[in-house]
Amino acid sequence: MAYTVFLTILTMLLYAVPGFLLVKTKMVKTQAVSAFSVVLMYVLQPCLTIHSFQKITFTPTLAVNMLICFSIALIAMGAFLGLLFFLLRKKQEDVTYRVATVASVFGNASFIGIPILEAVVPECTEAAAYSIVFFLAMSALGWTVASAVITRDKKYISVKKILFNPATLSLIAAVLLGLIDVFWAWKIPEPFAGMFEILAGMSTPLCMIIMGFRLATADVKKLFLTWQHYAVIGIKQVVFPLVVFAVLLLLPIDVNLKICIFVMSCCPVAAVVQSYAEMIGEGQESAADMVLLSSVSCILTIPLLTLLLPLL
Repeated sequence: MAYTVFLTILTMLLYAVPGFLLVKTKMVKTQAVSAFSVVLMYVLQPCLTIHSFQKITFTPTLAVNMLICFSIALIAMGAFLGLLFFLLRKKQEDVTYRVATVASVFGNASFIGIPILEAVVPECTEAAAYSIVFFLAMSALGWTVASAVITRDKKYISVKKILFNPATLSLIAAVLLGLIDVFWAWKIPEPFAGMFEILAGMSTPLCMIIMGFRLATADVKKLFLTWQHYAVIGIKQVVFPLVVFAVLLLLPIDVNLKICIFVMSCCPVAAVVQSYAEMIGEGQESAADMVLLSSVSCILTIPLLTLLLPLL
């Protein structure tokens, strides 16, 4: 199992190589990176959500499990955000610590999480749907608690943005299409379903190509020799998943659901953390470094943590 996960992550990391080379050879300008990110978030992420839900059959049990997944993700991430903010409250003047607070909790549960889940529990067709719900919980926290933490300004808290963002809107559309299938036996016609599948399949490769773009412009010395980066990785990729694992051991829920939640909690720092830094116009470099180093180091941390899966 751990070896399979290792190969899956290694394959994903290799997708970053073309992006790295394109920027290094100046075939892609660094100014274009943000445009690729827009395509990822506003086109491929919604397609990934809709395609993931088209592969499953809606049942009352699935609805309950999705609600459980959302609740556990929301409570776990919210509790860690609050705890870290309290522990680092005297250092919040420094934007690096504010970015680190959010980076230590938010993980790439969709673009990296879904391929890993497909490798770990290939028989669980609901795995991708759980990943999307996990991401939705993160998005809800992102536009409220995380925004307040990283900006130190409550004006960035937006209930409107919780409801009207690509993640939420695409999930609503996916659920509606699923309900239509249940009650009226209607699915998206095959040519259009194939379009969603192709675009969904592009999401992980493009996410990693973008990481390659950013790695090509990073200060390598600062990336690997800043202790705060390793502290973030230790919390996000070791402490946080182990706490979630301990909680899951106590809960009488479906084993596949436990596995999905645990794997998603192991994922590296989410790229959205950099988006929050860009939103306030400071801390972008620190955020980018945390995302990059975390994405590279997960090739070791995630396979090791999956050794615990038989205990769930």
